Amino acid sequence: MCWLCDLKTSSSTPSRVWDARRGFLLATSAVGADAALAQVNVGSSSQVRNLVPAETLENSARQQYSQTLSEARAQRALAPDTYPQLVRIRQIASRLIPFTAQWNPRARDWKWEVNLIGSKQLNAWCMPGGKIAFYTGIIDQLKLTDDEIAMIMGHEMAHALREHARERLAKSQVTNIGLSLASQLLGLGQLGNVAADLGTQLLTLKYSRDDESEADLVGLEIAARGGYKPEASVQLWQKMLAANGNGGPQFLSTHPSGSNRIEELQSNLPKVQRLYEQARQQG
Repeated sequence: MCWLCDLKTSSSTPSRVWDARRGFLLATSAVGADAALAQVNVGSSSQVRNLVPAETLENSARQQYSQTLSEARAQRALAPDTYPQLVRIRQIASRLIPFTAQWNPRARDWKWEVNLIGSKQLNAWCMPGGKIAFYTGIIDQLKLTDDEIAMIMGHEMAHALREHARERLAKSQVTNIGLSLASQLLGLGQLGNVAADLGTQLLTLKYSRDDESEADLVGLEIAARGGYKPEASVQLWQKMLAANGNGGPQFLSTHPSGSNRIEELQSNLPKVQRLYEQARQQG
């Protein structure tokens, strides 16, 4: 039975592209120069990602995102713009997006989209280029607070901002093809074609533990800057681990879990506490 049927909305109603750049422009003026300095330390991004053109991967992500939404719409599982849970997560996104560009200047030009899919899956993701999807299962079954949703969203945004998919793809292709340094330089077109054909791999891509650690910390900082409680990051992963003991959410199939990530988050809470307090003071 369709979870949206009681809303009496047509499955053919197009999902409005939610342009969060307006929120970015409104909130940027509230961000001081000192606040732009990163408080968590994740180092610089790997240069190997440059073997795959960012534009090509983002175009592929946009196509796959559109296909995913079309499939959800056909199943009457795509939430309409007025659905309360979708309004809720878009409001949270609008508070986080203004703080993304310091982690990746390209984010200023991304056409951010946030959508909600009706499914029992405990899952959420953000594709390259700022294409975000949440599943109702992760919100409902874990009974997520706004602070916890912000931590998931910040984490997923961080994967896109740090270009982990781009890096994973470049490394896997270099390894698989066995390219020499010279042929790597000459083979950019080949890698670009691979990125263009990436398709559904973006939904099942497994990141390294270093990627996950980066996403945890960058997401923590983005959420704190948006005015969401830093300690919610620890509470969230405690819920995730508890859910994993009951068979495991889809979210954890591509997000390695462990008590060490909770310990790392706890050790970084003091670094972002001031950012959270400043955000709350600014309203």
